[in-house]
This record gives sequence, structure tokens and C-alpha cells, in this order.
Amino acid sequence: MNAVSQDPETAAALERWRMILGAPASAGMPLSDGNAARDAALDWLYGRDDELARRGVRKGGAADSGGPKGAGGSADSVLTTVDWLDGITRLFPKETVERLTRDAVDRYQIHDIVTDPKVLERVEPSPALLKAVLRTKHLMDPKVLELARKLVSAVIAELMRKLATEVRVSFSGTRLRRPSQVRLARNFDVKRTLRGNLGHYQPEERKLYIEDAHFFTRSRRHVDNWQVILLVDQSGSMVSSVIHSAVTAACLWGLPGVRTHLVAFDTSVVDLTSDVTDPVELLMKVQLGGGTDIAKAVTYAGDLVANPRRTIVALISDLYEGGSETNLLRGARSLIEQGCRFLALCALDEEANPAFNRDLAERLATLGAQVGAMTPGELAAFVAEAVNS
Repeated sequence: MNAVSQDPETAAALERWRMILGAPASAGMPLSDGNAARDAALDWLYGRDDELARRGVRKGGAADSGGPKGAGGSADSVLTTVDWLDGITRLFPKETVERLTRDAVDRYQIHDIVTDPKVLERVEPSPALLKAVLRTKHLMDPKVLELARKLVSAVIAELMRKLATEVRVSFSGTRLRRPSQVRLARNFDVKRTLRGNLGHYQPEERKLYIEDAHFFTRSRRHVDNWQVILLVDQSGSMVSSVIHSAVTAACLWGLPGVRTHLVAFDTSVVDLTSDVTDPVELLMKVQLGGGTDIAKAVTYAGDLVANPRRTIVALISDLYEGGSETNLLRGARSLIEQGCRFLALCALDEEANPAFNRDLAERLATLGAQVGAMTPGELAAFVAEAVNS
């Protein structure tokens, strides 16, 4: 083994396997300083996993007071969350740091990542931490809440930047290009000019002579006003969709031919339309958790509808109804029969990978609802297609 370990490639491969296998593979296989630090950082987090501990995959000792019990630690000192966060930032690439912090808040409920001001001052903003802030903001004192708001603002700004580009692309068809006699360079119609002058091409010179240049005018397409009503389930499982609904509503707000409403619900209904232009403030007002009364939200949407044939109702929910399914189906049927386009989106986020009540989804689909999951960009494209049709 000693002879083999002299080969750098083999030694590096053995170290990788040692880190993958954990404590059971540690005998006679020491780690370099860098990998030993990485192993300790991983053990601080994943050593909390009871299943891994039972399987002996991790040694389960390098955790703080909230960490794993039992196996006995080998760490020189007890790490705090701040120490751990500083360490992984130095030891791992950004993508890995984001995965580790996501597991910390989502899988192991290490709330001090978003409730300890010392940690918040160091943490890199990410969607996972935004979700954690929304889940725990009721635990924060005013100073911590202000730091958390900055994190929320940074993540929302990045989401807005990405989606705004997709929305602009989706709605780029709202201007028509008509032939014009006004000769402006920026309105030069290249394709029509080339087609109209192909007869003047000189093969021996390899030149196309332009006798008739064509131009167009950029005139705005007339569109009827459409309503987009977003009904967003505030239950804890829908937190990612709540975030992206707020961003989507903000990006749709003020577009030509579109009037956007954003309505959040649990067992009550809250119209957040007045806060749509400030998604950060809007999200800080959202109260996650509680029961779910989808039927009440659908009834509220019906009262908002001005012109059913120019209305899109997007119900964003996992469809686990705590109220009356009969009333929900009756309300959805009424909107569909009036001419509304009814979307039942079981997820509205970048992954579009929902967990939902399939039985109720099938019954809504039977009524004529379009059921599925969308990214925010896909919803924007759907709205644009309706408005421009």
C-alpha cells in the first residue's frame, strides 16, 4: 500500500474515496491538510444525519451543540455556524457552498444561518437562503430582520434581472413592422431589400446592386386589455412558487395590454396587488404556513374578472384543499365556462418540479383547466401569446 501511495494520482484517488466513504475508510489512509479541513466541514453538517450515522458513513463528531450525538468527536474544537460558513467559503467552489448552505437550512433546519446577524453578514445571498428567511422571519428581531431584508433584496434583484429578459423576449411581438416610405437607417428592411433585388446580382463581380431599398415602420400592435390574476398558495411547501410569483407579477406589471393582480391565500385571502412593484416588501409581508382554502381564493378571483374572454387566472397551488373541493370545482367551472383561461400550476419556479394532489388536478383538467408546472419565463410566454393572439 505504501508503494502504491507514492503515486500522486493514486494517492489523490484514494483520498477522494476516503472522503466519500467517511470514517469506515479512514484507517491507514490519512488526508492532506486541505482535504482534512473539507472532511471536517462536511462532517459538521452531514454528521447530523441519523441514517448516515447508523450506516457508519460519517463519523458524526465535528458538530456544534446542535449537531449529532453519540459517536464521540475527534475535532480539536467545537465549530460555530459562523466558523463553518467561513470555512466552506474558503474550501469549496461557489456551487458547492450554495448546496451546503441549502442543505443546512432545508434539510437540517440550522436556522441561525438566517437568524444570527454574524452569520447573515457573511453569508452569500442565494435562493435557498431567501426561502429560509421567509420561513423564519417571524423569529427575527428588528436588527436581524434588516440584515435579512438586504439578503432578500439581493436575491430578488438577480431573479428580476433574469426574468425581465425573458419577458422582453416574449413580448417583443407587440410591435408590427409595416412598409414605410420614410428612409431611416435603423428601419432598413434587410430581408425584403435582398429578396427584391436578387435579379440585380452580378455573379462575375460577386456583387448585388440595390436599385430599390425597402424600409419599415415600427407601429404598435393594438391589443385588448388582458387581466392576469395570480392566486398564490402561502402554504409552507409552496415557498419557492410564492417567491417566483412575486417576481413574475412585478415583471408583468405595466406591460402594454396587461393588468396584473397578485392574490395570496391560506384560509383567508389577501390582495397584494398594491405591492406588486416592490417584490421585496411584498415577500416580507407574506405569512407562510397555516391552512388552505383554495375555493375562497377562486371565488375572489371571480369578483375581479372584468372581461372573462380576456382573463387568465393562474392558480398556483399544490391543490391540497383544506376547504371545500366541491366549491373549488364549482368556482373553476364557472370561470372556464365564462371564457377565462384557467391555469392550475402546481409549481411556478425555476425547477417546475411539483408535488401535488393528482386526483384534484385530474378533476380540474376534466373541467377544461390547463394543469401542470411552469417556470416564470414559460408563464410570461403563455401570457404574451394570449395578449398577442
